[in-house]
Amino acid sequence: MKRRNFIHASLTAMASAAMATPSFSNAKPFAKPFKLNYAPHAGMFKNHAGDDFVDQIKFMADHGFKGIEDNGLMGRSVAEQERIGKTLDQLGMTMGVFVIDGGDNWKVSLATGKQEFKDNFIKTCKASLETAKRVNAKWATVVPGFFERKMPIGIQTANVVDALRRGAEILEPSGLIMVLEPLSDTPELFLRLSDQTFEICKAVKSPSCKILFDIYHMQRNEGNIINNINSCWDEIAYFQIGDNPGRNEPTTGEINYKNIFKHVYDKGYRGIMGMEHGNAKPGKEGELALIQAYRDSDSF
Repeated sequence: MKRRNFIHASLTAMASAAMATPSFSNAKPFAKPFKLNYAPHAGMFKNHAGDDFVDQIKFMADHGFKGIEDNGLMGRSVAEQERIGKTLDQLGMTMGVFVIDGGDNWKVSLATGKQEFKDNFIKTCKASLETAKRVNAKWATVVPGFFERKMPIGIQTANVVDALRRGAEILEPSGLIMVLEPLSDTPELFLRLSDQTFEICKAVKSPSCKILFDIYHMQRNEGNIINNINSCWDEIAYFQIGDNPGRNEPTTGEINYKNIFKHVYDKGYRGIMGMEHGNAKPGKEGELALIQAYRDSDSF
């Protein structure tokens, strides 16, 4: 073989081998996608992929995940947001929620009706539009804040609806949807129940104001998960996951996630299922166990 042809053949073989090599030595590359679009978050696979979020995203893709979440996205630099967006585009992955974060959202309460809080919310909604463009995001989490003890609940609800209508006016032209998340972290929060959130979304009357149904929080606050999902179905735009107790991956607590996943799949949901939880076990072993738990729960 001539030297030139030999070199060309060698380089071609090396390039082919490099393309076939997994991104990480412990990864099972290009695993079959899940039936539902489960979306991990930063740090969930750092023991395998390292501290760089983009490397973690690549690891997620290798294992069949097609989405991510990043609550703190607005706090990242523009360059980092663009880097994440480019990676998602290259991998054919979907950006899940980030938080429309105007400060301490829980204490800065829209329920009070105070103009300063409303103005800050509107300002943050406007800023979120540029963040969303960089990563092609379609959903952003909104938490109205704390319950106001000295004010009737009806007045508080009206105040929240008024603020959210203003926010929806800003987000709607771009197609960005704020998803309202009822939470169980503390009884001090205004928004805690799925039917309450449904009522507010109906009052706002905007395609840019929907429900984030976090199954972990709703199990703690109200239970009766499948029936409540059915009751609120028309206003649910997004789901999040976490087993209870412990707020870790499915199969580690009391929630029958295989049944829930099958139910929402059979109803036609193909959106993000955000993995907003921890890992039940530490290290690489815990990360692999988490992936297996999703494989088991997705086998319906």
